Amino acid sequence: MLEVGSNQRDRMTSPTAKTIQIYLPTGEPRGIRIAEITTRIVQAVLIPRSDLAQGKSRQELTLPRVYFLFGEDEEGAKPIVYVGQTEDARKRFDSHNKTKTFWKTAVFCVSKTQNFTQAHIRYLEWHCMQKAKEVNRFSLDNGQVPETSIYVPEPMEAELLDVFETISTLVSTLGYPVFEPVSKTAGPTSRFFIRSRGCDATGELVEDGFVVRQGSRSRTEFTASAPDSVHSQRQKMIESGILEERHGNYFYLQDYLFPSPSSVVLGASANGWTEWKDLSGATLSEIHRETNEIDDT
Repeated sequence: MLEVGSNQRDRMTSPTAKTIQIYLPTGEPRGIRIAEITTRIVQAVLIPRSDLAQGKSRQELTLPRVYFLFGEDEEGAKPIVYVGQTEDARKRFDSHNKTKTFWKTAVFCVSKTQNFTQAHIRYLEWHCMQKAKEVNRFSLDNGQVPETSIYVPEPMEAELLDVFETISTLVSTLGYPVFEPVSKTAGPTSRFFIRSRGCDATGELVEDGFVVRQGSRSRTEFTASAPDSVHSQRQKMIESGILEERHGNYFYLQDYLFPSPSSVVLGASANGWTEWKDLSGATLSEIHRETNEIDDT
């Protein structure tokens, strides 16, 4: 029996380096973009809603595809995603343009080898909805998500799960990490705490912001200096089911990503970089900003 050492196991389970090519057919960096991993069969084509008329002329829209509509929820605390599949993208996008108001960007994924069938895209649609629901980073606009898997033969399923990993990477690279958990680390050394003024919260600094962990407790009262943005943010989180009031405190029912170290848990105007501290009492700023400064002496 071949024994795999711990270092080799770590390499096998760790993300591998990738080369991703992004083509700008119009030359505009914020316009239509086509992304692909050079060694894989999937292309992801991003079309801003403002460029929909031009995007509909793309040859890729003639191929069967799974697609995503991304947008913001003015009243909710999370961005929104709709997951779909179609063999007639132009007709489907015309329909979505009339009936769905939230979306600003469409991303559709096709096979460069043109081998996606109806069975492929139906399975990918189902699997993408399941993963988006499980990760819960975006609000899913699909309504009821079917629990029963779309049947495909086992070899095809293995191939499609590999395709999904490519889709996940490309969509995230284009700015929409819908399938990536908001928190990837679990080590105690990466965690920070606010344990004062009625709060008992745990959080960590991640690639695209600061995550307050599920189970954290936040005070209900606001200080007089709390800005309107803190009031508004907390109300959105309550209405979205992220916060729940229990016995005079708010509890986080799930991990929640803030764009920066947040003091929302305090209900106050405060600097999150100095309020969040590790177990030794060092602030987030001391560990991640001051110690990372370049010494020019």
